[in-house]
Amino acid sequence: MIPLALVAGLWLGGHPRLLPGFARDVFVGDEDTRVVAEAIDRIEADFYRPIPRGQLVDAAVEGAVGTLRDRFSAYFDPREYRDFRETADSRFSGVGLAVRGDRRGLRITRVYDKSPAARAGLRVGDVVTRAGRRSLAGMPEDASTALIKGPAGSEVRLTIRRGARSFSRTVTRATIAVPVVQRRSREVGGRRVGVVALESFSSGAHAEVYAAVRAAQRGGARGLVLDLRGNPGGLVKEAQLVASAFLTDGPIVTTRGRNVEEDTLQATGDPVAPRLPLVVLVDRNTASAAEIVSGALQDRDRARVVGRSTFGKGVFQEVVPLANGGALDLTVGRYFTPDGRNLGGTGVVPDIQASDDPASPADEALGAALRALAPRLS
Repeated sequence: MIPLALVAGLWLGGHPRLLPGFARDVFVGDEDTRVVAEAIDRIEADFYRPIPRGQLVDAAVEGAVGTLRDRFSAYFDPREYRDFRETADSRFSGVGLAVRGDRRGLRITRVYDKSPAARAGLRVGDVVTRAGRRSLAGMPEDASTALIKGPAGSEVRLTIRRGARSFSRTVTRATIAVPVVQRRSREVGGRRVGVVALESFSSGAHAEVYAAVRAAQRGGARGLVLDLRGNPGGLVKEAQLVASAFLTDGPIVTTRGRNVEEDTLQATGDPVAPRLPLVVLVDRNTASAAEIVSGALQDRDRARVVGRSTFGKGVFQEVVPLANGGALDLTVGRYFTPDGRNLGGTGVVPDIQASDDPASPADEALGAALRALAPRLS
């Protein structure tokens, strides 16, 4: 009898309109919860064509998230959440794009050489508006990119907006080898300068930055440009460690939220270049963890920032799994620079404004960074 009672209880809990009032309170909970459950139950039972209950639940949660009017919060249905988790596995790959969020979908900021995206003719500035049959408009960046990524050899059909026209391309995913850090040298007034470009704040990125900075110093670099252009961010812990390469102590970022304990991340106290003259190069695609580093080094007077105002993502999210196999990707707090700035909307405003001319092969922004560094070289 006990198993039968449990089954009956679970079934009645999912069909509250069949319960008497006193029992409904026990099985379903407070009035607000009952209203939602009753509405879903009524639609499932009486709508002129059958709608799976799971689809109604997905729509209800997605609608609730939509009322937040927060472009960084999203609901993953069970299939989307499974895909989202699988993209974290190294066996899963993409099409060879760096992107940032756009109200219409994902704006392409970089197309990697010899990648499937390059072979498909995609370009910087294109906007990916659909992945398969799913519109990316209004979706958070993580959710959108999860729909594009997948196992190597599988296909995804992308709808692209280029200027006033739209077109589609079917692209075969592949394992993309993208270097996290790239290092090169430049000469400024007869003195050598290292340029270290960081692609993203993925796990272990700080170790590659440290190695590149040490190599630049061994090569005789008298100064350094940390190039964070197009860097979409990543792990806050990596941001702390990268900033710690240049700071001996003190705060880097503070996180605060309504249900998140306030926490200030400090420099670790083991810098690899605490006094090397430094410039940070940014653009409108510098976001999230990259803004944390830029803002911290600017506030602490450790580096001058050169380029364009950054993306302006001053919040962070938490992924909360749900009982139906889906998940909420929910904005739960904001982060603040050492001077107490929240960068939401405004981003990091450079000390020196500089941008590239798309029609010129020269890197004007890097040139401006090198000129800003020149007076500080010994």
